[in-house]
Amino acid sequence: MTTDISPAAPSAAPPPESETEDGKEQTLLQQIMSGSWLVSLLAIVLALLFGGVLIAVSNAEVVAAAENFFAAPGEFFATLFQTVGNAYSALFRGAVFDWDARTTERAIRPLTESMVSGTSLILTGLGIALAFRCGLFNIGGQGQVILGATIAGFLGYALPLPPVVHMLVAAIGGIIGGAIWAGIAGVLKARTGANEVIVTIMLNSIAGYALGYLLKQNWFTHTTSANPQSRVIDDSAQMFLLLPPPFRLHFGFVIAILATIFVWWLLERSTIGFEFKAVGANPHAARTAGISVSKVTILVMIVAGALAGLGGAAQVLGTEYKLTGGISGSIGFDAITVALLGRSKPLGTFLAGLLFGAFKAGGYLMQSQTGTPIDIVLVVQSVIVLLIAAPPLVRSIFRLPTPVLKRKED
Repeated sequence: MTTDISPAAPSAAPPPESETEDGKEQTLLQQIMSGSWLVSLLAIVLALLFGGVLIAVSNAEVVAAAENFFAAPGEFFATLFQTVGNAYSALFRGAVFDWDARTTERAIRPLTESMVSGTSLILTGLGIALAFRCGLFNIGGQGQVILGATIAGFLGYALPLPPVVHMLVAAIGGIIGGAIWAGIAGVLKARTGANEVIVTIMLNSIAGYALGYLLKQNWFTHTTSANPQSRVIDDSAQMFLLLPPPFRLHFGFVIAILATIFVWWLLERSTIGFEFKAVGANPHAARTAGISVSKVTILVMIVAGALAGLGGAAQVLGTEYKLTGGISGSIGFDAITVALLGRSKPLGTFLAGLLFGAFKAGGYLMQSQTGTPIDIVLVVQSVIVLLIAAPPLVRSIFRLPTPVLKRKED
């Protein structure tokens, strides 16, 4: 059905300023998420090419060969390709498969290390992606990871519980911690209209300082050590290994797979997931259809925070085994890139988390064997963020056609 609205209707009032600002944010987020899988793949390729340039520039042999380029151009290109090839070869061997290893276990261990590094990224990225799908910029993954890790770690060494039960209780504590921390931003957004970007960024700082304070309290750390760290969590609370040593792959990776399936079901097969996507597509139309935007905003942030808190729990229960000031690393911020690269889709976020886990796992071998600064891996990740956030830029570089949105008529 087509409804004609007179253009001369004098009673039509302009939308409130807050609604206009929300609409602008919504348009920006939809533009960022408008990239196709091809655009994401090309963004990775461009980032790797840019990283190759940095590798060449930072290598003394390549620089020396460049000085004699006109005298011996073949030597320059040979040195260039060899240097970049060796660096990316070491990155691959440290992240996927090491064909130079002496044993089969050592050869396949890099792939499991990528899974270990990607577990918390996947869980946190799913939370951020879920918020993106609802039109919310959840930049507070870092704080939610810290709260989740803090509560999970404390329960991991403060409660005497039997195995499995202890792990589940600690993990649930991490989920609750992340959900509460993100729920604060959700309630402020829904009730007062506070910008969730500012609120979540401030909550990141509060969580970091709160953990730093707690690590100085003996009642919290259960240790008299002068170092700002807790004691090691009990064996009963640790996520059990899926493979025998020297592998470190733990049950948290299975949880990440289950969480990916859950988020897919939530968005694609549940009623509340339909409301999430409806609010993300057009909150004003969703409100007109009878959907409570305030309720959806709060629920989305709670679920998103729960996933990020679970990522923090996996970090402390499956990898670190104790609380320190750097327990979260840069997981919360890297997860934003993971969600963007995965186009805020569950499967895409899962694969992007594995990719960034591979970057982290392979970066150390690349640095140790070729002398390539590991910071180049961070630059590659940053370039991916830049390109993913600007799909039109990638399309213009490769002269790809602009996608045309199809309008559905009832």
